[in-house]
Amino acid sequence: MALALSLGRRGLGHVWPWPSVGCVIVRDGRIVGRGVSDRVTKRHAEVVALDQAGDAARGATVYVTLEPCAHHGTTPPCADALVRAGVARVVCACDDPNPLVAGKGYAILRDAGITVETGVMAEAGTRAHEGFLKVQTQGLPFVTLKLALSVDGRIATAAGDSQWITGPEARRVVHGMRARHDAVLIGGGTARADDPSLDVRGLGLVHRTVRVVASRGLDLPRDSKLMRMAGRLPVWLMHGAGADPAPWTAAGATTLRCEEDASGLDPRDLLSRLAGAGITRVFCEGGGQLAASILRAGLVDELAVFTGGVALGHDGRSGLGPLGLDRLADAPRFTLCESHRIGNDMLQVWRPV
Repeated sequence: MALALSLGRRGLGHVWPWPSVGCVIVRDGRIVGRGVSDRVTKRHAEVVALDQAGDAARGATVYVTLEPCAHHGTTPPCADALVRAGVARVVCACDDPNPLVAGKGYAILRDAGITVETGVMAEAGTRAHEGFLKVQTQGLPFVTLKLALSVDGRIATAAGDSQWITGPEARRVVHGMRARHDAVLIGGGTARADDPSLDVRGLGLVHRTVRVVASRGLDLPRDSKLMRMAGRLPVWLMHGAGADPAPWTAAGATTLRCEEDASGLDPRDLLSRLAGAGITRVFCEGGGQLAASILRAGLVDELAVFTGGVALGHDGRSGLGPLGLDRLADAPRFTLCESHRIGNDMLQVWRPV
C-alpha cells in the first residue's frame, strides 16, 4: 500500500477533477502491475495496472488507495474491471464519499466473491486524497497558503522590492509544490506588482498549471504575462459584479464572477466556484490581503512558510493584511507538522489546530 500511495502522489496536480489514485497488483509475492490515474487516456489507476498485469491479475491481490469506482463516467466502472480480471482480493486505503460510489464499489467486488479489506494505511490514504475528499464532502478545494517572509515577517521592502527574499533552493521547492496542486492562486495586487507567470520551472515537467487571479475589478495590466499566455494556457480570473471581463475572455481567459463581502471577493464563494469548476487543490501565493481573507474565513488547510535570512524592518510590507483581531484567543492557530532547512532558508509546514 505504501507503494500505491507513492504512485498516487505522482499524479497530484495533473488529473483534476479526478483523484490521483495509485494501484499495485501482487501475485505470488511478485508485483505484476502498477498504475496511477492517467491524465492523457483518462484510464483510472486500476485499469492501468490491470492492463500491465494482463492474465497475471487472475487470483492476485490489488492494493489501491481509493475505493474502486462503481459508475460510468469518462470510463466504465473499475470495480467491474477488477471482477472481469478475476482478482482474488482488493485492499483499499480510503473510502470514496462520492454518492455515485460510496460503498457501491466494495459491494460489486464482494458480490463477485472477491475478498475486500478497507482502512489499510487509512490516515495516509486520507492525506493523499484530501483535495478530492474535501470537494466531495464540503464543496471546497484543499488550500495550501504559501508565505515567503523575512525573519521579521515582511514580504517586501517599503518600495515593494521582493525578489528575492528566499534563495534558489527554496524557490525550486515552491515550483515542486505548484506542480502538486491543480491551481496557483494570487490576488490582483500581486499580479500588478510582480507580473508573474505562475508556471512550473526547472523540474523537467510539462505541467499546465491553472493560473488564477482574484481581482474584484479586474484592474489588471493588459500587457501582462498572464494576458499574453491566456488562450494557450489556462488563466482564470475571479471577479466581482462591477468588472468588465470582456477583454480577458477575448484573450482566451476563463472568467468567473464571485460574490463580494466588505473587504473584496468572498473567499468562500471564490473557492467554492473553483471546486465547482473541478479544482481540488489550490496553492495560494498571496499577496497579503488575499492571504488574510482566506485565513479570516478559516479556509487554510495547510500553511507553508518559507523564512529567508534577511531583515526588512517595520517599514517593510507585512506578509499578511489585517485580520481584525482584538483578542489573541481569536487568532487562527496552527500545529507545526514539518520543519526543514532548504539552502540558507527555513520551511515550516503548519496545519490548523
